Amino acid sequence: MSKAVQFGTCSWKFPSWEGLVYSAGDGINYLAEYARAFNTVEVDQWFWSLFGLDTVSLPKPETVAEYLSSVPGTFRFSIKAPNSITLTHVYKRSRKDPNALNPHFLSPELTSRFLSLIEPMREHTSVVMFQFEYLNKQKMRDRASFLSHLDGFFSSLPGGWTYGLEPRNPQYLERDYFELLRRHGISHVFCQGYYMPPLQRIYPQVADLLISPVVIRLMGPDRAEIERKTGKRWDAAVDPKDEDLAGIADVVEDMLARGQQVIVNVNNHYEGSAPITIRKLRDLL
Repeated sequence: MSKAVQFGTCSWKFPSWEGLVYSAGDGINYLAEYARAFNTVEVDQWFWSLFGLDTVSLPKPETVAEYLSSVPGTFRFSIKAPNSITLTHVYKRSRKDPNALNPHFLSPELTSRFLSLIEPMREHTSVVMFQFEYLNKQKMRDRASFLSHLDGFFSSLPGGWTYGLEPRNPQYLERDYFELLRRHGISHVFCQGYYMPPLQRIYPQVADLLISPVVIRLMGPDRAEIERKTGKRWDAAVDPKDEDLAGIADVVEDMLARGQQVIVNVNNHYEGSAPITIRKLRDLL
């Protein structure tokens, strides 16, 4: 099982993991110590990238080199692609601002630039994930339009990478969406939390269409509430979800029985401490 399931956290720079993961709260190489406890991590810092029509932030080569030098050769990254690729519109500074189209939406050129910058990480990357926000009618007319956009974008993606897709529209999770992903060799990323339907409900309907690796991101339902409970100190499971974890474990077991590779990325906001949640899920499996 250990070879087929990778357990990691969503980001890693949390001083309050001292004693759980780290030898100290500061003055250490967090990623190097993290890699002694886990074999994968999700990189989300490059996701936040669109700061205006002409302002896009992309990875710095020195950061890529730093990350690679901090982990062993067997370590793997799940990398979130820049939201400058997946946002249909630029974020508004105020509600009165008009909706401004993002000129980089599903841009093959920007995607290629991003991949070229993280090229040194290619052999250490399990999946590059494209995460979308919730798309209302003003941003995307309907599911058919979304699938049409994806079809063209997928056809333009450079080879040699494994890609995953995470939509945030529950109504998009129909079989035609999963069929499109399968046709292009794209993995689906399950978001467990927020307003998305639970993995346990969606998975049986589409299990035959999924391809490896399947990514499960445990995010939790209410970010603000759990931050209030924890005070943003992430060393205790203040909101246990044992029943949910048991159901997730059953799904993972079925995925493994089907020969799938599974990546489970856990956010602190799921229960209050991602390392503790991973320990609980490992025990269940």
